[in-house]
Amino acid sequence: MEKPLKAPAASEVAKEKQEAEERSAPSGKVVYRTILAEGEEELKRPSAALFWSGLAAGLSMGFSMLMEGLLASHLPDAPWRPLVAKLGYSAGFLVVILGRQQLFTENTLTPILPLLQHLNLATLRNVLRLWAIVLVANMIGALAVALTVAHTTAFEPEAQAAFAEIGHKALAHGFGTTLLKGIFAGWLIALMVWLLPYAESARVLVIIFITYLVGIGEFSHIIAGSIETFTVAAMGQASWGQVVGLFVVPTLLGNILGGTTLVALLNHGQVTAGELEAEI
Repeated sequence: MEKPLKAPAASEVAKEKQEAEERSAPSGKVVYRTILAEGEEELKRPSAALFWSGLAAGLSMGFSMLMEGLLASHLPDAPWRPLVAKLGYSAGFLVVILGRQQLFTENTLTPILPLLQHLNLATLRNVLRLWAIVLVANMIGALAVALTVAHTTAFEPEAQAAFAEIGHKALAHGFGTTLLKGIFAGWLIALMVWLLPYAESARVLVIIFITYLVGIGEFSHIIAGSIETFTVAAMGQASWGQVVGLFVVPTLLGNILGGTTLVALLNHGQVTAGELEAEI
């Protein structure tokens, strides 16, 4: 006769359940709580700390244009050249994100979640404080990089020509198209922030994949693109009014819309809706 199977011990069941939870992907609620905690921590940071971190990020983002331009200047003029050169676009993002520096487009997601949680005037003022300081600091860093590239002999003429070509491409579209491209960029960067907390060893690959998509799609990023367009203006090949009116303003609006509306609001909605359903 066959012996009846023994029921697994309670400790074994608990161990198996714990192992299953560890192997499963984190739920949207867990990711939400992680980013919410990060956002609340960012809102507590003093203004001076935000400024210096934002300035460092603005300077570091210059590596995106520099790497892309240097690659392009050393590659043959072939149809596949942009596919390789755009890999350089990820360089600045890697430095900024892994270095935990303050980048404006990341902040279209993290501090918005605490605002959506509390919905009070004090939190709104704090979010606007963080946005203003980080954006201004990022743009100062971007301008410093552009002036250095345009008015020094740090780079060979071939590289400077490649930098100028990148800037002209960023200025090649009208207000509406740049706005739309900015929405896509803001959406992707905020999605990247959403993916990173539990990416673990794949963090670098996630950053490269998302930012390469932004670069190859020529989506408008307020800091990376400002460095490119500021460089063209500093070289005297475009007016500052053209740069501000045709790139900076629509890109800034697009990045905010893409980051806050398509990512922060939607992910906040899916988590809070799930909580409401659980209560019912």
